[in-house]
Amino acid sequence: MTMETLGSFPSGGLALVIGAGGIGSAVRKELAGSGRFAEVLVAGRRENLAFDLLDEASIAALAKTVGERKEDLRLVFDATGYLYDDEHGPEKSWRHVTPEAIARAFALNATGPMLLMKHLLPLLPRRGKAVFATLSAKVGSIGDNHIGGWYGYRASKAALNQFVRTAAVELARTHGEAACVALHPGTVDTPLSKPFAKDGLTVRSPEEAARKLVRCLEGIGADHSGLFLDRSGETLPW
Repeated sequence: MTMETLGSFPSGGLALVIGAGGIGSAVRKELAGSGRFAEVLVAGRRENLAFDLLDEASIAALAKTVGERKEDLRLVFDATGYLYDDEHGPEKSWRHVTPEAIARAFALNATGPMLLMKHLLPLLPRRGKAVFATLSAKVGSIGDNHIGGWYGYRASKAALNQFVRTAAVELARTHGEAACVALHPGTVDTPLSKPFAKDGLTVRSPEEAARKLVRCLEGIGADHSGLFLDRSGETLPW
């Protein structure tokens, strides 16, 4: 990747990738390879910038550490997300819905990212392009829901989209050149999606998805703030 790939960002700032899994790791490599940023920081449970998405105090501490850097924070890419664990899986029917599963999905897919916005959006510079992007999912679209199922995941991603939209309204009052967006990466070959990949479904490698997402970031401006976009930059229905 050449510097021109991310030429819409002022050079020399910081990029922060949150979540070091498949997509997050691949995006970090793309951003670092661009040469556009003075440094690409990575935050995660096992990274040097360690934090817990379920613990606001640790998120505040992360923001404090980043805010103490001399470089402007030009990009935050939130690659966190939760679909299932050993105790809870995507619900195929309302019969499978439990309060515990719904609460966990909302905590990790909506509340956690909202707290990242709360503590990191104020760190964005007030002049020049800056972007906060969080990974949503097309299945979180209410208008595009025609097959049902996945109650907790769908609803929590829809809540995330609303948080992004609402935060973008507030951000615009003080940061007129910044953008806060939700991005759908497509189906990516990661441990998160592997058990649910279907025959005939286009599944991309994390590296391919990262290249498309970074190209999308290049084209995002303040007029895109508050939107739900796919990896090509096309607007998705709420």
